Amino acid sequence: MKSAVVDYYQILGVKRTASQVEIKSAYRKLARKKHPDVNSGSENAAREFAMIALAYRTLSDPQERSYYDAQYERLKNAASSVLHSDNVHARRMRSMAVQMRVNRAVDSWIEDGRRENFMLQQAVFPTVTLYLSTFFAVMLKPKFWQGFGLTGRSVIVVLSVIGLYHLISRLRVCFERYTYRPKSIQDSLMGDEKPDKPFTRRTAFAFLIIALAASLAAGLLVGEQMHYAILEDMPYFFDQHVKPELLFYPPIAVLVIDSMHALAAKLDVSI
Repeated sequence: MKSAVVDYYQILGVKRTASQVEIKSAYRKLARKKHPDVNSGSENAAREFAMIALAYRTLSDPQERSYYDAQYERLKNAASSVLHSDNVHARRMRSMAVQMRVNRAVDSWIEDGRRENFMLQQAVFPTVTLYLSTFFAVMLKPKFWQGFGLTGRSVIVVLSVIGLYHLISRLRVCFERYTYRPKSIQDSLMGDEKPDKPFTRRTAFAFLIIALAASLAAGLLVGEQMHYAILEDMPYFFDQHVKPELLFYPPIAVLVIDSMHALAAKLDVSI
């Protein structure tokens, strides 16, 4: 007679004595084969992968694994339980229980995907806005600062500080989620487990600085070309020289664009 508890070890294709490294390795191999993205996004593939993800999530957590093992053994040995009966109603109950668990796993997997997509957007929007706003600021060199009095300049400074704080907060969250600190040589030799996060802190920081420098250089280069063609005809709006106050504008652009994106996301969820 089959147990009413789904055998997660069988789903991952590992022994019940498998180590955490073996469980993670088995999950990665199955994920590459069974992920819905490589199976035309079919519903059956989504359900199958959801069970694989649920099995890995349970067995990769020591406490969850211990509880699961205890429950599995208890139900396996309870021969007198109605769930272990071969009558029609017991089989139906087992089928419904498994189906409900699969449905919950699929819903959880879809929700995790949405959450991951939202986190990725929170990483992409601020950084892309920073690069584009830097490019346009040094290319156009707008005269906002010169056109405002003390009150207007104070507003620019305050908004820039708020935007800079917002940008740093976003980047800190993204660094925590998508980057890792490399292990020491001794730790690397002790085990061959690969990090779950895609980039090192140093690589991500270097990319951020290089991309920002490239945006700055591109803006200066294009601005020099546009100066003779367009900008010299509008001297009241655009300056010919790069000035320190241009540094205030990119953080403000990040604050405005990211706030609009967050508002749109909330409205989309409410609808």
